[in-house]
Amino acid sequence: MERLRVRAMESLQPLLTLALDEDIGPGDLTSSVLIDTEAAAHGDVLAKADGVVAGLLFVTPILQRVDGRLQFAPAVEDGAHIRRGTVLGRISGPVRPMLTVERTLLNFTQALSGVATLTSHYVEAVAGTDAVILDTRKTTPGWRYLEKYAVRMGGGTNHRTGLHDGVLIKDNHLAVRAPNHMGETIAGLVREARMRISPEIPIQVEVESVDYLEEVLASGPDVVLLDNMAAPMIREAVERRNRLFGDKGPALEASGGIHLDNVREVAATGVDRISVGALTHSAPILDISLEVSRD
Repeated sequence: MERLRVRAMESLQPLLTLALDEDIGPGDLTSSVLIDTEAAAHGDVLAKADGVVAGLLFVTPILQRVDGRLQFAPAVEDGAHIRRGTVLGRISGPVRPMLTVERTLLNFTQALSGVATLTSHYVEAVAGTDAVILDTRKTTPGWRYLEKYAVRMGGGTNHRTGLHDGVLIKDNHLAVRAPNHMGETIAGLVREARMRISPEIPIQVEVESVDYLEEVLASGPDVVLLDNMAAPMIREAVERRNRLFGDKGPALEASGGIHLDNVREVAATGVDRISVGALTHSAPILDISLEVSRD
């Protein structure tokens, strides 16, 4: 988790440069003509809806990029389940830069809290089963570490970060290799990958039916992704895996076509993992505001 925090903080910096440049440009015209340079204030960061907060970790770095005099005192921690009306923290310092940074600050915290909140709904939906909820690589370009941090704050688990930290054999890899027999080809690619990479690197393989499942399982992947399968087929895959390996076989992961209305049904099949792209690509923001008062 600490490494994720560090990488998220690192990725924040170039994003923040772009965000401030597009919003402020050469300056905050309204504040510069209406607000006295010496005026001080405090501002409460206020939740306007129920949810799970994420992004408070980044508030101070965002403030400091605009004015080093701005200070933030959080009232809750990232990952907290909050109710509408909860004060998430207080910003204090000069008014001008506080108003200047307001929209950028809220854009980050609203978006990340939205991811955390949606993730928490999926996690709650599968509570009591053995399934864990994972994110995917379907993230906003440039925001991957931030959004994966938000998924963790919502109680989810991170899938691989990128193409560099795991092997995932998918349909397009198989298409390029022009298989004559799908099951044999998938199993062959798994064995080939295993010979060419370090043993600690996980190997995952995607299958679209249970027809070749036993051959694929026997080839020794760490995870088999059951792509776009209905719950009955997923259950059959789980039963076949358990019959062959007991609790020592490759993990099974359901992926594709999963939403809040059916995730509980999928989890009830006994599948180990459920990956959901919607956690990051379809999360609505959590409404958060900044309420400023003069000191």
